[in-house]
Amino acid sequence: MAVTKELTLAIPSLKDGKVVEWEVGMTYTNGVSGDDQYYVSEFSNTIMSSDDTYGFGLSAESAWNTKAQLLALCQIEHWDMVFASQVESVFNPPTQPEPDTSYVIPTAD
Repeated sequence: MAVTKELTLAIPSLKDGKVVEWEVGMTYTNGVSGDDQYYVSEFSNTIMSSDDTYGFGLSAESAWNTKAQLLALCQIEHWDMVFASQVESVFNPPTQPEPDTSYVIPTAD
């Protein structure tokens, strides 16, 4: 099944005319509506300019003029793994143990 990912959320927070925080999010879709294994999940996170991993330099909102800049703030590798795990558990749930009610308790000590 084909998985599609779309940037669906990008909200900057400004201080003194500079972006200090972004809330970014993506929608992941497995298949298309009507498919047996159609599944949708949304992911988002908030990134501060001071974040050690995803941080960014302070700049005007107008400097954020490409989708690639926003995608670089998304935790795509992590979201990919989580989404794959969600799809797997929804469509291939782990087998549950079944009680063996015919088991007889041994009489020997």
